[in-house]
Amino acid sequence: MTAMMPIMTSHGDARPVVRVLVVDDSVVVRTVIERILNADSGYSVVHKTNSAEHALNYLVDHVVDLVLLDIELPGQSGLAALPQILRANPQVKVAILSGKCEEGSAAAIEALALGASDIVSKPGSGSFGEQFPEALIGRLNRLFGDWPEAPSLPRVPQPVPMNETGAQLACVGIGASTGGIHALGQLFEGLAAPLGVPVLLTQHLPASFTVYFAQQLSRMTSLKVKVAETGDVLAPDTVYVAPGDANIQLRRSLHGRVVILLNPERTPAGNLPGVDPMFASMADVYGAGAAGIVLTGMGRDGTLGAREIVAAGGWIVAQDEASSVVWGMPGSVAGAGLTCAVMEPLAIMNFVARRGKVSA
Repeated sequence: MTAMMPIMTSHGDARPVVRVLVVDDSVVVRTVIERILNADSGYSVVHKTNSAEHALNYLVDHVVDLVLLDIELPGQSGLAALPQILRANPQVKVAILSGKCEEGSAAAIEALALGASDIVSKPGSGSFGEQFPEALIGRLNRLFGDWPEAPSLPRVPQPVPMNETGAQLACVGIGASTGGIHALGQLFEGLAAPLGVPVLLTQHLPASFTVYFAQQLSRMTSLKVKVAETGDVLAPDTVYVAPGDANIQLRRSLHGRVVILLNPERTPAGNLPGVDPMFASMADVYGAGAAGIVLTGMGRDGTLGAREIVAAGGWIVAQDEASSVVWGMPGSVAGAGLTCAVMEPLAIMNFVARRGKVSA
């Protein structure tokens, strides 16, 4: 195994030490991961095991903050155990650490849909190099709030008043990042009846994930789901998914129809696809008929676009902190005073239906 220097970092008093349960069938991997995490002052590996069954038994009597979970395990697989782990401790974050969850794979999308907070590709047991420890710690830090873009936000955001334009809902835009796929499942579960308007969706994912993501999404909702393409004419009760390499933007044709234009340029913050350009385009085309939903995710993507929607007379709903994997994106729009409601995903669609004057 390649020699590896431990990473020593200090988190000061910014947050409590993250208690970690490592579940992997390889004793070498468990040992390496323990060494990496215990060398960082922000993490402590409190238990290691080689099976999902042992992990679940441990969680009966112990509370942890993070589970690093392999997919291929003896007996019950990591994917099969994932929902049980989350039920055992609803506040725990689960990061899949696996060589079988390659970028763009169906297994990765399934894991995210089941509630995994992130996917970390695991190198072979003999190829842990000097870059992996830094990459792993950096990835986990983002899940626990230690990242440079984290905004300082009020704990109880003050909602903005409802707009008084009386405009009927014309289009819904949804933005999400880390933890978003699981949140989307809850969001669409709360949709009691079709909204009668098109739905635009920007989920931060690489381009290679798009096809599997759209397939997974189509199993979450009775609405039609398609990957957005330039020239698509927006139709009601259809979800248009931003591809991983382009932003969804809109224009109104000479005949009054609204058409999608895909823009491959990254946002100033580096996002592609970005929520900001989608929201801004919705504000330009639909004005007060535009509504945005901001779900769990790192960073502030969506705040600038949300500001344009609100300025045009539209409105924004954000996921609440308690149900978010990372309260970055929704916390940013809430902290900026742009939301008319902050709530768990399961309640959002019913609120949107009522607020948009569409019978739920």
